Parts: sequence; C-alpha cells; structure tokens
Amino acid sequence: MFRVSKVEQPSCTMITVDGQLLSDCVEVVESCCDQEAATGKPVHLLLRDLTSIDEAGRSLIRRLATKGVHLIARGVYTTYLVEASSPTGKKP
Repeated sequence: MFRVSKVEQPSCTMITVDGQLLSDCVEVVESCCDQEAATGKPVHLLLRDLTSIDEAGRSLIRRLATKGVHLIARGVYTTYLVEASSPTGKKP
C-alpha cells in the first residue's frame, strides 16, 4: 500500500510518497512528477518513511534524480537510497 499526495507551494510542487515504492506504483509516481515538471516549476519528491522498495522503485529514484527532481528522504534507509541516487553520490 502506498499514498501519493501533492502540495502546490509558491516556489515548487511537493509530491509526497508514503508506504511502499514497488513496481505497481512506480508509473503513478513518475507520471505525477513528469506532469508537474512540465509546468516549469521545480518538483520536490518527499519519500517519507518508506516501508519497502523494490528494484523498480530504486530505478525510479535514480531516473527522477537524473531528470532534476529534488529528492528529500525521511527515514534511515530512504535517506541512504536518496544519497546513493544523487548524481554526485552525496546528500542532496
């Protein structure tokens, strides 16, 4: 189970994912991020205390980082994944 929410802020759009980031929800999250990025406003993706993630979810994180989506993590393992996925290999 997962939940995706979106908050429009003056300077960016914040998309939050809670729960699981598995192959069956990757398309929803990526589509949401792509739609918001098309508006020209910066997109921030908050991965908040993910309970599980599979290879499709890890690939999504890498793709979104490459596309310029700002990744924010909450939780030890999620923070590690975001740091490992950033282009510089450092905490964004």
